[in-house]
Amino acid sequence: METQETIEMFDKYVIANYSRLPKVIVKGKGCYIYDADGNEILDMFPGWAVSGIGHCHPKVVEALKSQAEQLLHIDNTFYSEPQGILAKLLSERAFGGKSFFCNSGAEANEAALKLARLYTAPEKYKFITAEGSFHGRTFATVTATAQPKYHEGFRPLLPGFVYVPYNDIEALEAAFDDEVAAVMVEPIQGEGGINIASDEYLATIRRLCDENGAVMILDEVQTGIGRTGKWFGYQHSDVEPDIITMAKTLGGGVAIGAMMGKEEVAAALVPGKHASTFGGNCLACAAAIAVIEAIDEEGMLQTAVELGEYTRGKLNELKEKYSIIEEVRGVGLMIGVELSQSGSEIVSKCLAKGLRINCTHETVIRFMPPMIATKEQIDTAIEILDNVLAESGK
Repeated sequence: METQETIEMFDKYVIANYSRLPKVIVKGKGCYIYDADGNEILDMFPGWAVSGIGHCHPKVVEALKSQAEQLLHIDNTFYSEPQGILAKLLSERAFGGKSFFCNSGAEANEAALKLARLYTAPEKYKFITAEGSFHGRTFATVTATAQPKYHEGFRPLLPGFVYVPYNDIEALEAAFDDEVAAVMVEPIQGEGGINIASDEYLATIRRLCDENGAVMILDEVQTGIGRTGKWFGYQHSDVEPDIITMAKTLGGGVAIGAMMGKEEVAAALVPGKHASTFGGNCLACAAAIAVIEAIDEEGMLQTAVELGEYTRGKLNELKEKYSIIEEVRGVGLMIGVELSQSGSEIVSKCLAKGLRINCTHETVIRFMPPMIATKEQIDTAIEILDNVLAESGK
């Protein structure tokens, strides 16, 4: 089909709840995507950070083919080998917890909130979350998301959610009382603009939860599965949470989410309290196993560290050239470029020149390259951005 034919089909049959880019993507390979007009695009924000090991990684594709010939789906009243193997691999790379599987980050966070309520005392119903956060689109997770723009049209929201400024220890301490069931934060706020939690902030959350019988939940939907150079973002600190959630990179492009809780916490999630029909299905788990194996076999954690440092260095060189760039920040391959004005036009012009990046919070350009990217590909991306900034007189 021609590009315009596809767009017209969408206009007629697909609900217009996304602001779509005017391109029809027909193929993805490694760090590149290809549109219906034959254009090659260097993807530095692959699949909204989902394709963290690149598009159509051969190991994931082969795992999907092999699993599809055996068993696509079996309900969770049975045991299945792929789900068990995946749970073991994740537990070994985190804090030894147990996992519940679902289909998205929002569902993983929803499960985490329910588990926190089940585990803590009956009178505890409050959740503390941070301003600038993003936790999902279900009613509970959109309420947890402390950004008013996401609440418009959905009030009244669920009761019990308390918002405090991110990294503000004094506000966090003031918000605690005997009714708090959990604190949920992102180790690095993704949609919020690549804001990094301080070690002291995370340690304070841990202390307050321990002192008040509450649960510490870390939303690792973006930071998890190697993005920051460690398996999980919390591993950059000395703090261990009670619950973590993950999705995005976990499936290598296949829809999957997971919530992991410490064994004593996870024990509160008994039959009948929560479930997911498609959660942990064989196909998604086979893909996730392949992702973890590929990260290990190809040394991608170290690549994320080294390539992240290289990318931030190159971006800081641009900062010296252009006054519009105020700050470059990030950990591993989760990088934000703070601008002094809107970045949407820059993103559009980069796409026209063959580079896909993202702008969040209006003024933060996000670079989240696949962990298989090369320095040469980073150089190409920086060159395109450099040209756009130069042409725009920024």
